[in-house]
Parts: sequence; C-alpha cells; structure tokens
Amino acid sequence: MPFTLYVALGDSMSTDHYPTCDVRGLDVPPPRLDPLGAAALLHRNDDLRWPEFRVLDLLHSAASVDFLNLAEDGAMIDDVRTEELARLGRDSRDPGILLTLTAGGNDLLDALASGRELDRAVKRIEQRYTDLVETVREELPRATLLLTTVYDPSDGTGSLPGLEGFGPLPLEYLHRFNEHVRDTARGMRAAALADAHRHFLGHGMTAPEPDRWYWRRNPIEPGARGASEIRRVWWEALDALPAQGPARP
Repeated sequence: MPFTLYVALGDSMSTDHYPTCDVRGLDVPPPRLDPLGAAALLHRNDDLRWPEFRVLDLLHSAASVDFLNLAEDGAMIDDVRTEELARLGRDSRDPGILLTLTAGGNDLLDALASGRELDRAVKRIEQRYTDLVETVREELPRATLLLTTVYDPSDGTGSLPGLEGFGPLPLEYLHRFNEHVRDTARGMRAAALADAHRHFLGHGMTAPEPDRWYWRRNPIEPGARGASEIRRVWWEALDALPAQGPARP
C-alpha cells in the first residue's frame, strides 16, 4: 500500500479513550492514553495483545506512514467538519493519504435525547454527513477514504443500560443512517465501506458479558476487543479495494 499518511477523523470509535479504560480497569479515561484504539492499532498493531495481526498494520505495509489521529471523544459530525479538519491543515493532492471516518453516532444520540422529531432530525444528520464527506473529498481529492457505519450495542433489541428512559430505541433511524453511509461509500471514487454495524451484531447486549466488544461501564463505547474489531473492518475494507491490498489475518 503506497500510503504515506494515515488520518483518523471522527469520534470515540476511533480513539484510545475507552480501550485504555477497559485494559486498565478504569472508570474514566486517564490523562495519558495507551495506543489501543482502532486507529492506533491500524497504524501499529499491539503484537502481544493481538498476535493474529502481527505485521498486519500500516507500518509493516509501508514503514514511513505518518499517523495523525484527530478523532475526539464525543465528536459530532459538525465537530469533525470544522474543528478536526481544521487541525489537518492541508489541501493536498497527495494520493498517499488514507483517511478513516467514524461519525454520526453521537448526532443520533443527541437527537434522541433532545426530543426532536426524529424523521426530520435524521434527515439533517444525513445531510451533514454528506456535506462532511464532500468537504473531505474537496480538501483531499486523491485520498483513500474508509467510511464506517455506526454499530448497535443493543444487537437489534433496542435496549441499552442507561437509556431505558427512552423506551425501546428507535433503531430504524440507526439503520437509515447506516444505509446512507453505505450509499455514500458506494457512490464515491477511492472510497470503501467499513461496515462496523454488520460486523458487531451479536457481540453486544445479547452476548455473555465476557464476550462483548464494548466497554462494560458504558456499552456505547468500544472496549479493547471492540477497537481491534473496528480495526479489522478497516483492514478488510482496504483488502477489498481494487488495487492490491493487505492480506487478511
């Protein structure tokens, strides 16, 4: 893979916050995080923790790949488009840029918590997502983009600890947004879909607690295994690109 720079944009699906908490047994993220999030693992695998991915990371594919993780815990789509992209600070035609994007989950939760009419709210979220991806493509016209769906920790049950006050979660809006992500990826050149939603089903609330891929103290966040599995979905999305990609583990 001829990548020279890997950029991670988005929310906590990409960050080290909750995988670090999971591994250290902490209730809140510490000031210094361990490189255990999905983006960090895609760049450099933790061979002791995840030996099946030994040599299957970007650094082993091209040793000079720089890593810029701009993802932020709690980020919404507009945060990615304004704050995170501004920190990227480049208008580049370099074809060696790989960019992963995880965004939309916090927007959906915010719409639910605010009590807004969900049909209209989700239409606006879809439009903001489209605007974000178009902005990324304008600023990085030759980059390879991996667009990631939002997982469902309830495993289709609509029930999550801490969100019982909303009743059964209206998962049809999550499905609708994820279809928008899939359509966006299919319709864009040099882009691939990373379907975390599909891959994570069965590894949330319906699984025994030791087998869940989410942080046990707040199951909307990825645990250490969840971060590795998001990385797996990205790696397989790279493998599926028309150009020669990495071998699968």
